[in-house]
Amino acid sequence: MMDWTDRHCRVFHRLLSRQARLYTEMVTAQAVLRGDRNRLLAFSPAEHPVALQLAGCEPALLAEAAVVGEAYGYDEINLNIGCPSDRVQEGRFGACLMAEPQLVARCVAAMRRPLKVPVTVKCRIGIDNQDSERDLDRFIRIVADAGCTSFIVHARKAWLKGLSPKQNRELPPLDYARVWALKASHPELEIIINGGIATLGSAQAQLAKVDGVAIGRSAYQNPYLLADVDRQLFGEKAPPPSRRAVLEALIPYAEAHLGRGGRLNNIVRHILGLYHGQPHARAFRRHLAQNAPRPGAGIEVLTESIALSEAGADGPALGAVARPPDPSDAIVKARAIG
Repeated sequence: MMDWTDRHCRVFHRLLSRQARLYTEMVTAQAVLRGDRNRLLAFSPAEHPVALQLAGCEPALLAEAAVVGEAYGYDEINLNIGCPSDRVQEGRFGACLMAEPQLVARCVAAMRRPLKVPVTVKCRIGIDNQDSERDLDRFIRIVADAGCTSFIVHARKAWLKGLSPKQNRELPPLDYARVWALKASHPELEIIINGGIATLGSAQAQLAKVDGVAIGRSAYQNPYLLADVDRQLFGEKAPPPSRRAVLEALIPYAEAHLGRGGRLNNIVRHILGLYHGQPHARAFRRHLAQNAPRPGAGIEVLTESIALSEAGADGPALGAVARPPDPSDAIVKARAIG
């Protein structure tokens, strides 16, 4: 979810669910150690529980970056070895590391040594011709022996050559049974399933087989599905917040961001899908897409969008409408109850 699950997106998602664990966009260890740390790592206390997703292949650098992440207050450090992009492969991190389980194990061991928060791993069920249950089991066993007890497994193999990152989100077919079998073989490990899960009903069905569910694109494109996570998956009694209540709760955060010199569109671009499937979704998206990016756009753009959404007005389109993008790796994790 490079450039998508930033701090503004996570604050918005936290207004929808108090319980789901939120994940940052993937950040390289080198960027953490050499870049603008506050820009990359600072986050609102309201985001907890929140995990930092790191990428890299050098144990010492990953360990140092993980220490920085823990000092910033993250509740979990996640090593992402599921991303198949060419740029990531050139840096020798992401999904290509599934071919080097011993190196991943050394990275995990180095990261765990100085930390008090857990270190987890996000991976695929395989890459290229490394495609059998035996290959996946061997990878998981080696990394688990280094001390990792929690794995987020995208139930789709990654083709590192010949397919684009977008194609790798659609091909080859999802194989949930491979992840279920992994959990059955390793009851001592926490196995969280990822890939193609678009409804809470589907998530509940998965929780009969695994320990948790990670939702990425669906949670971004249709964020209101998170509104019932606390009640349906965590057993809370309170009803889900209304869309209007979520927007009204976002206003003070947006005002503070504008007061620090930020732009309204930094926040608003993440909420375009809030009324997904509703009769007034088009008017809501259009108003925000046309007005929030303008220089000097103020909080009135957000308050006007609330009025439009409540009125259900949806006149003819006035030019192109920005649609929610199609990101791949954002994670919102719901754990099984009990």
